[in-house]
Amino acid sequence: MTPQDYDFIRKLLRERSGLVLSAEKQYLVESRLLPVVRKAGLTSLAELVTALKAVPSSALATTVVEAMTTNESFFFRDKLPFENFRDVLMPALLAARSDRHIRIWCSAAATGQEPYSLAMVLREMGAKLAGWNIEIFATDISTAALEKAKAGLYSQFEVQRGLPIQMLVKYFSQIGDQWQISPDLRNMVSYRHFNLLQDFAGFGTFDVVFCRNVLIYFDQETKITVLNRLAKAVRDDGYLMLGAAETVIGLTAAFKPMAGHRGIYVPSPVTAKVLHLAAAS
Repeated sequence: MTPQDYDFIRKLLRERSGLVLSAEKQYLVESRLLPVVRKAGLTSLAELVTALKAVPSSALATTVVEAMTTNESFFFRDKLPFENFRDVLMPALLAARSDRHIRIWCSAAATGQEPYSLAMVLREMGAKLAGWNIEIFATDISTAALEKAKAGLYSQFEVQRGLPIQMLVKYFSQIGDQWQISPDLRNMVSYRHFNLLQDFAGFGTFDVVFCRNVLIYFDQETKITVLNRLAKAVRDDGYLMLGAAETVIGLTAAFKPMAGHRGIYVPSPVTAKVLHLAAAS
């Protein structure tokens, strides 16, 4: 791949997905796009770039973006966010929501391990949630990842990554050499194909938004834009969960860290009010 072709792919990825690649990542692009070249019946990466230049908004461009976006995920990833969800966020929301309705958004659901981990946490809370309506809304940019998430079917390797054995026995059934999460838990999650660079005002507001390990792939301008949009999607007394390597500090005043709880951010009251008023006008 020539430097010019690589620059074209980098620009395409940034515009379509927000993914920012350094000049040193050309080997990664080539390794991930060669299968796309073969599947499309093309002969080389140069031919792929030529086809993309001819029709930038083609299905082929979507395939390229999906091939490059990271779908790395595993059950109860990093553990602490799920403990905080169970021990900090849910008790606060159960006390605050008189309508007994809680909305949760997993904004980069990948192959479904994050939303299903949350579903398991909620199921384990048992009688505490009797009479409550709790929605788990999950989105991702990759249609292939979402199809896998909807099926809820995982390999032995995938269920061994972070999933406690008692949860595997309780919530999964073995199908051949794979494991499928129960229909009950699958029905707790609704999936939708979505790109975080698009406007999500139509989704309404949420009590908790998980946006973990996504911002690290964006440049500063995109991070700021996404965080300020998320400020309109999180209820004034709601919560934003980011990855361990992510922060809002230096990017937006719309959120502030929740004291004593790493990775949890809450709306800054004055800023959040201004953003909501701006959205309504």
